[in-house]
Amino acid sequence: MSANDLKYMPGFGNDFETEALPGALPQGMNSPQKCSYGLYAEQLSGTAFTAPSHQNERTWCYRIRPSVKHSTRYAKVSLPYWKSAPHVVDDVISLGQYRWDPVPHSGEELTWLTGMRTMTTAGDVNTQVGMASHVYLVTRSMVDEYFYSADSELLIVPQEGRLRFCTELGVIDLEPKEIAIIPRGLVYRVELLDGPARGFVCENYGQKFELPGRGPIGANCMANRRDFKSPVAFFEDRETPSKITIKWCGQFHETKIGHSPLDIVAWHGNYAPVKYDLRTYCPVGAILFDHPDPSIFTVLTAPSGVPGTANIDFVLFRERWMVAENTFRPPWYHKNIMSELMGNIYGQYDAKPQGFIPGGMSLHNMMLPHGPDKNAYEGASNADLKAEKLDNTMSFMFETRFPQHLTEFAAREAPLQDDYIDCWESLEKKFDGTPEGTWNK
Repeated sequence: MSANDLKYMPGFGNDFETEALPGALPQGMNSPQKCSYGLYAEQLSGTAFTAPSHQNERTWCYRIRPSVKHSTRYAKVSLPYWKSAPHVVDDVISLGQYRWDPVPHSGEELTWLTGMRTMTTAGDVNTQVGMASHVYLVTRSMVDEYFYSADSELLIVPQEGRLRFCTELGVIDLEPKEIAIIPRGLVYRVELLDGPARGFVCENYGQKFELPGRGPIGANCMANRRDFKSPVAFFEDRETPSKITIKWCGQFHETKIGHSPLDIVAWHGNYAPVKYDLRTYCPVGAILFDHPDPSIFTVLTAPSGVPGTANIDFVLFRERWMVAENTFRPPWYHKNIMSELMGNIYGQYDAKPQGFIPGGMSLHNMMLPHGPDKNAYEGASNADLKAEKLDNTMSFMFETRFPQHLTEFAAREAPLQDDYIDCWESLEKKFDGTPEGTWNK
């Protein structure tokens, strides 16, 4: 299947219907006594049956075999670099401001599963709150290998290379400057289209990602529903030995079957994988003075039980115009209750012009101060405040209300910049308490 053959349906949270064979999808009911083509009807639920209707997510699937035929006895397997919360390493200090260079590729053959490297964990996978952040390195396609997570949905942010996600509900091709969400419980395999591939993953244990409320911004801008794309139905009818790996309560289990599990011929519902082109994100900002809170750049949010306080926010810092008058335009110095893990997709981030390179990451944990380095501060404090295009830049943030704990890989194996904390060391005292003193003297 070529990329040109792939088709998508627009919308976020839409109720879709799609069939790969004509007449495979029942009309007017979900569970007929006999389905067309000898298919089995099966429901995949992403929320409790009794969730409010505007939050209820489920998809009816019409498949060659029911999914109980894709599940035999399980054996535990080890994926030692993929960790789940709570995961606290006794002699690793997570309290601090950290930054990493890109995790390098090696000569090792790595699939989507064996190439996952957990950087931080937060919350508790067993009580379904919090998250984990990962870097993936992929150099080989999964062949007759499949995966699903019973723990989480995965938000995938490519940084280099192209991947294909062959899921039960259809096929998604993904490249840098795009993201994808793979729902909890959905079976898929990952193929390498152009590699090696590297990127970032936010593993969401809690409530699903949704679009943030725009409030006074109104009906438009930020991320628009029509720009999200879900795949059309696609199926495989292949009799071949296959292996499915399941992530369940932070542990990995393997089951072996004699056929491909990607056998859904038709489906309808609103619980489906989705991709989104970050280049369609329409940022908003100040047009007179002051720097707004970075929450205006939220693409997706996973709510918690506390109104306005997210389990996770996915925030995007992309190209935009800076026009505010008499204003320090980069992000200001701050500390807050959220833990911020950032990644650089390409270009230069305005608050850190040196050292934060594409493929790199940084972590500023909850209630730890951070902000521009000296060069960024001096440049913005003395800049000619004409309208300026912030160009060739795309960074993102996984932000959570929970502290993010470093894994041993992040602390000892990933390319940690030991001198990152020193980027603020040269900031000078500028205070002048005399009547003649000015803020920038």
